[in-house]
Amino acid sequence: MPTPRFLSGIQPSGELHLGNYFGAIREHVRLQDQGESYYFIANYHALTTVRDAATLRKNTFETAVTYLACGLDPIGPKNPSSKAVLFRQSDVPEVCELTWLLMTVTPMAMLENATSYKDKIERGLSPDAGLFTYPVLMAADILAQQSTIVPVGRDQRQHVEMTRDMAQKFNHQFGAPVFTIPELRLGEAPYVPGVDGAKMSKSYRNTIGIFDEGNTLKKTVMGIKTDAKTLEEPKDPENCTIFALYSLMATAAEQEELAAKYRAGGMGYGHAKQFLLEKIDATFGPMREKRKDWASRPKDVEEILQAGAVKARANARAVLDAARAACGIV
Repeated sequence: MPTPRFLSGIQPSGELHLGNYFGAIREHVRLQDQGESYYFIANYHALTTVRDAATLRKNTFETAVTYLACGLDPIGPKNPSSKAVLFRQSDVPEVCELTWLLMTVTPMAMLENATSYKDKIERGLSPDAGLFTYPVLMAADILAQQSTIVPVGRDQRQHVEMTRDMAQKFNHQFGAPVFTIPELRLGEAPYVPGVDGAKMSKSYRNTIGIFDEGNTLKKTVMGIKTDAKTLEEPKDPENCTIFALYSLMATAAEQEELAAKYRAGGMGYGHAKQFLLEKIDATFGPMREKRKDWASRPKDVEEILQAGAVKARANARAVLDAARAACGIV
């Protein structure tokens, strides 16, 4: 059975938070032991929202450091045989030409029906052409690496299905099996609530940063919204943001123990927040130290990104050459 090739990307559009970790990064790190794993920092995609050059450069570096601190072990000068590849999207410019080739076979109606695009319209925003054609660039990212499996959350499922449609249409119209048709894999990403109870998202300003610590972390956790039950009253762990976040990091036994305290009464939400604070520190404390180490070695981080780009760009060049030949572009 051939070795699977995974591909996924993450936008450097702001500070990465617990939703990013439990929703994507943790799964990406696990997959590096199951096959070839290509992960890119989607700085082209981020241009739909980030319009400051210094901010984009900083966020791109921080995203790379986050992956390394969280356990990704990518190919690099000191690790040439790794199965994981980490690279910047912009270091593989072939995806831009592939995007155009794919757009020539992509129906307008498909893009108009994209959930991400319709969501912006419904919210009264004025999306630009970059956002409208976002699914085509995403398809180019996937197809350029000949990835066989794309691990995504449910909110990205439609984009992978669109990628498959574009690839099949191109292969059919130009009569050549240029693109590998990828399979979708829905990750086991849990719902991660923010401090206000809604889904954790930078857009909602309700996040807990992966590497937050000290007073910053304490202030955020202690600010989690709860109901008005008194200390003495029993509480429902199943409808509590504090418990939901705690459960992401706790063992089954630890969850049962805290749930019992909720239901028994005599424990205030302040106590529950303290338990959560301790669990976050225990889980992410070691990663914080690794992050500080990687952040102090920007040259090493850059070498890893460059090594990843060499491998990713070689794949993309081969795919682009085949696509150009199929189209008659020489």
